[in-house]
Amino acid sequence: MSEVITIRVDRKTRTRLEKLAKAMERTKSYVAAEAIRAYIELNEWQITEIKAALTEADAGDFASEKEVHAVMRKWSRRARKMA
Repeated sequence: MSEVITIRVDRKTRTRLEKLAKAMERTKSYVAAEAIRAYIELNEWQITEIKAALTEADAGDFASEKEVHAVMRKWSRRARKMA
């Protein structure tokens, strides 16, 4: 069940929202709700990962110098293959 909320946006954003909704053949409410859902999902994920990383750091759980160099070599090889 959905609920109604009211938000304020500047005129330019509203115009862009209207154009996007029309192009998608959706309502402004649908497009705005999807944008809010995606924003929340992304930021929840980031905050969860940051908190997990801080917990690991506080516990002293860091990659060794050898592990860091191994990852750097792996990415360097991939970069050369892509070039």
